[in-house]
Amino acid sequence: MDRMALGMVRGRRGRGWTIAIAGLLSCSAMTGAAQAQAQAPEKTSEEPAGEDIVVNGSLNALPVDGVGSIFGFDKTLVETPRSASTISKEQIERFGITDIYDLVAQAPGTFTNSFFGVGGALDIRGTPGEVYFRGVRRLDNPGNYPTPIGASDRIDIVRGPASPIYGPSKTGGYMNFVPKSARVKGGALMDRPAGEITYTGGSWDRNVLSANLRGPAKIGKAEFGYSLYAEIEDSGSYYRNMSTKQTILQAAFDNDVTDTVRIEFGGMYHNFKGQQNGGWNRLTQDLVDNGTYITGSAQPLDTNGDGQISPAEFDARGTFSPFGTFGCAAGTVTAPSPFAASFTDACFQQSYPQLALTNVGTAKLSRRDVLTGRNDRLDNKAKTGYFDIIFNPGNDLEVKNQLFYDGYYNINENTYGFAQFHDSWVIEDKIVVSKAFTTSAGKFSFQLSPSIRYTSFKHGEDFTYEYFHRVDLTQGYNALSDRLLATESGRDYTDYVLGHYTNYAIAALADLDFNFGLDLTLGGRYDSVAAVSRNDPTKIKGGTAASARGTKGGWSWTASASYKLPFGLIPYATAAQQTTLIAGQGAEIAPGGVASGNWFSASRLYEGGVKASLLDDKLYAAVSVYKQKRTDFNAQAIVTNQAVETRGVEAEARWAVDRHLLLSAGYTHVNVYNLTGLETGSLFSFFGIEDLVNVRNPALYLGGQPIGLVPIPDREASRRQGIPKNLYSLTGSYSFDNGIALTGSLVSVDSVFSGQSQKVRLPAYALVDLGASYTVNNWLFRVVVKNVTNKQYFRANFTELFGGTIVLPERPRSVQGSLVYKF
Repeated sequence: MDRMALGMVRGRRGRGWTIAIAGLLSCSAMTGAAQAQAQAPEKTSEEPAGEDIVVNGSLNALPVDGVGSIFGFDKTLVETPRSASTISKEQIERFGITDIYDLVAQAPGTFTNSFFGVGGALDIRGTPGEVYFRGVRRLDNPGNYPTPIGASDRIDIVRGPASPIYGPSKTGGYMNFVPKSARVKGGALMDRPAGEITYTGGSWDRNVLSANLRGPAKIGKAEFGYSLYAEIEDSGSYYRNMSTKQTILQAAFDNDVTDTVRIEFGGMYHNFKGQQNGGWNRLTQDLVDNGTYITGSAQPLDTNGDGQISPAEFDARGTFSPFGTFGCAAGTVTAPSPFAASFTDACFQQSYPQLALTNVGTAKLSRRDVLTGRNDRLDNKAKTGYFDIIFNPGNDLEVKNQLFYDGYYNINENTYGFAQFHDSWVIEDKIVVSKAFTTSAGKFSFQLSPSIRYTSFKHGEDFTYEYFHRVDLTQGYNALSDRLLATESGRDYTDYVLGHYTNYAIAALADLDFNFGLDLTLGGRYDSVAAVSRNDPTKIKGGTAASARGTKGGWSWTASASYKLPFGLIPYATAAQQTTLIAGQGAEIAPGGVASGNWFSASRLYEGGVKASLLDDKLYAAVSVYKQKRTDFNAQAIVTNQAVETRGVEAEARWAVDRHLLLSAGYTHVNVYNLTGLETGSLFSFFGIEDLVNVRNPALYLGGQPIGLVPIPDREASRRQGIPKNLYSLTGSYSFDNGIALTGSLVSVDSVFSGQSQKVRLPAYALVDLGASYTVNNWLFRVVVKNVTNKQYFRANFTELFGGTIVLPERPRSVQGSLVYKF
């Protein structure tokens, strides 16, 4: 199960810098030797070694190249009948993009609520998205670790479910990361080595060092290309008790074995050490508007004096998560009447005196003081690998075998009372046979793809005694609020599951591009998934043995049509249905889910729009209108895969005005409705202070956590909160002939409610980032100021469960500077 209460619904820095810096700088010496051996001519800033010339003004941001990550065909974004965006490595460098939150300014349809402060995946079209690597789906990562950006050659953001050729996917969309390689545009290997070393420093002790080395090489008579990337970070944080320490190693190799056979292989290793950030607790509208915080200490429960509160010590004092008001004379069980309205001061005083705070007062709370404790940790080791064999005998025939592996070990500990671990991995092998025919009527391309994907999971989590409010953030954690976690004791887990599932699939896709302007894309896929799952009752508090196995199958299909009109206009329409496999945060499927069959569902998409490439391909514009919906509201994982219906409008424009100036603009209008809540009339939630409308003194219960059902009486009440209805973005980049370049971005966000009960409103804001860079010879100097106006703004956190209880205060103005040496 995912992170749901009751099952219902560190500063470790400074080591290894000398060795790491020496290792990275050795890349420079290696490259120097390779260049001398190749006797390559000196490159200029206008002509990078082995690469096509890129006009400074465009930053490779215009969709004039083929993008195969949407349908599998090498079509441009203009020609592809789906809403999507790409972010080039030149954009990443020029704008100083360092995490997925920075991508919101570059792509409409994207916005991300806080998942405890960790940028794992974007919310796309209002729902949790997925992450792909070279066109293959990775394990779920809602907040297990920050997805690395710097190792990417290009990032594709596809809105809506994936093409049938890519397998079961979520409703909202996905990010596809294309890693750096040794090939240039057109597929040829680079003719000589090139690389760069970058150091980035900034506010709050930010320290990041990276190096990239790419080029050709030869072993005997075998020629191949290589791309090596390394990044180490040892940074502080604006928030207290937080830091980031990570190592990223990535390698890619390309080898033309014969004139018709090519292999591509490589991988990525990512070792991340940080913490989750739950933000502010004891949430009220006054806290958001004025920073006024309710202070006070929870009652002592640590009877054995070890400094932590065990589950047994909680149980010895009574209930700390009253559900509804069953323990009160005013109790009610009738829906849709909210349980929260029946709680009163007298109820807590008489039935739950153990929940009351002592020494109650108020204080102004700093945005730096958050729920993260000194010993909190979020450690994740991720390993990704691939090996592709491509056979291309000519005559527009290609046979590709893709072998892919992704795995992680994750441990997450939070002093307020939540812990989990994942030990999961996936291996997939996919064959794609592609054939194209060119006739007098047009070009007709076909793909056939059988595949097998095996996922193994081991997952445990501890949330039964998750109490955000026991800690007074003005004081920090102590024996009154520090909870003994299952990952520390080795017992008392809420869930502990092991298992595996295998997905057998066959897919076919056709692109019929007629010379008179009509283009049809048709495809289908069938998936059969066999799953086995069991729990370990010896690890679970009060657990009993459970196991289940089952097989589910389903069809996916897509049908799209576009037409090339004069003046570069291409209207299109798409209808699609895509299966989706509902797994948890650690890729797990619980035995109960397997037994009930609620782990396999589908979504349906209807989308129409117009794309245009104008002014000799210097201006790109697109607008789309869509409706997408999960077909089964009973199948839902609230963290990773919600049953929703989404309606919206997306618009995007990119204009390379001249060789100096690039402008882009985006607009998003979206409404997301939780179908489970709408159908059942309620959603389970933690109750916040503003929810308990008949309690005058919230200090009576902040030592625990009242829970219950938020009524969902109508469609508006079911709308997913935290996601703005309207979002506007504007970016610009101007490069002078003397090497100076300026950038700016603006993201304007509507006001939103923090939680599903719609009690605390987070203010609208406009976020402005500005940057400047200077290139001279082989050197690049860049400075980026984020949140230039020092806007105080907030991001909702897990709105369905915790939105009324916690919120993330975002960071103030910050500065980051980079020094880059290219060779």
